[in-house]
Amino acid sequence: MAKILLVEDDTTVSLMVENMLVHKRHHVDAVDDGKKAIDLLRLNVYDLIIVDWGLPTRSGIEVSQWFRASGGTAKILFLTGKDHIDEKEEGFGAGADDYLTKPFDLKELILRVEALLRRPEPIKPDHMAVGDLRLDRHTKKVFRNDSELYLTEMEFALLEFFMVNPNKVFTNKMLLEHVWPAESSRSPDTIRIAINKLRKKIDGSDKEQNSLIKNVHGRGYMLESL
Repeated sequence: MAKILLVEDDTTVSLMVENMLVHKRHHVDAVDDGKKAIDLLRLNVYDLIIVDWGLPTRSGIEVSQWFRASGGTAKILFLTGKDHIDEKEEGFGAGADDYLTKPFDLKELILRVEALLRRPEPIKPDHMAVGDLRLDRHTKKVFRNDSELYLTEMEFALLEFFMVNPNKVFTNKMLLEHVWPAESSRSPDTIRIAINKLRKKIDGSDKEQNSLIKNVHGRGYMLESL
């Protein structure tokens, strides 16, 4: 039995797919828009995500990109009426593992679901390093030059996110969505203050110069892998 998130705004299709998956003894959470999907992905661990491309609030592409950027490794199956090769390329580029074009046969859907669930999960390393900066996800400890750094819970979460995604640029909005709890008080200033505090702890200064965390003008922040 697998835990599956189904994201589909067509009620008929959603009920049809959900009933078939439940019949196959899977646990299914079903929602009808992208924002609800992201809210559930913040709180739950799924074995498989079945997501429609065209959704209210956030598209299936955006949901998939958000999930992969957050370090999510569950398999993703796109359901969509888009069948052009360029559109398929975009879907796979956003993190999809498989792609099923509407209309589809439920038997084929189940075959694809079972095939995806048989694929082994990638192993997430407990130990990550960027230069002489080391982070242990198991013990929640961070070291630089073998000296332990004492980070708050949110500082650790922010650094962990950057280290999982080195050399990738993230806007303030993306960092708020990926790292900060939805119910927390947050704003662009939240990011600026947190980045400055984190820089001071890992670099000895809150300035960008010589910091591992770079400002990318007009775009956001990135952790530069040395």
